[in-house]
Amino acid sequence: MFFTLLLVTFGISIAVCLGVVRIFDAPIAAIFKRIIQDEISSAWVKYIKFAAYVVGISGGVRIYNLERYISAPHKDQEILVLNADRWTLEIYRTVIETLQSIAWMYLLVFIFALIAYVIVRGFELRQSGKNDTE
Repeated sequence: MFFTLLLVTFGISIAVCLGVVRIFDAPIAAIFKRIIQDEISSAWVKYIKFAAYVVGISGGVRIYNLERYISAPHKDQEILVLNADRWTLEIYRTVIETLQSIAWMYLLVFIFALIAYVIVRGFELRQSGKNDTE
C-alpha cells in the first residue's frame, strides 16, 4: 500500500507540474526574451522549466511524511494505517504542496526578472538619451 501511495503522489506531482509549467511557459519565455535578447534566453527558459519540475515534485512527494506509514515515529506509537481518509488527505496535500513549491520558485524568478528588467530598461533609456544628444 505504501508503494502505491508513493507512486500516486509522484504521478500527481508530475501532472500538477506539467499543468503549471504549460500555463507559465509563454510568459516565462516572453520575459526572458525581453531581458536577455539572445538565443540563450531559450536555454534559461528550459532551465526554469526543469527547476519547476524538480521543486514541484520534491515539494509534492514528501518522503519524510510518507515514512509514517512504514515505521512508527516513536517507540511507543503505532504505524499509521492507510485508509480512505488518509489517502484523500495525502492526495490533497500532494496537490497543495506541489503548487506551493512551484509558486515560491516562480515568485523568486519573477522578482529577479523584475530587477533585471528595471536594469535593462535603465540602460535602454540611458542609450536613447545619449542618442538624442548626438
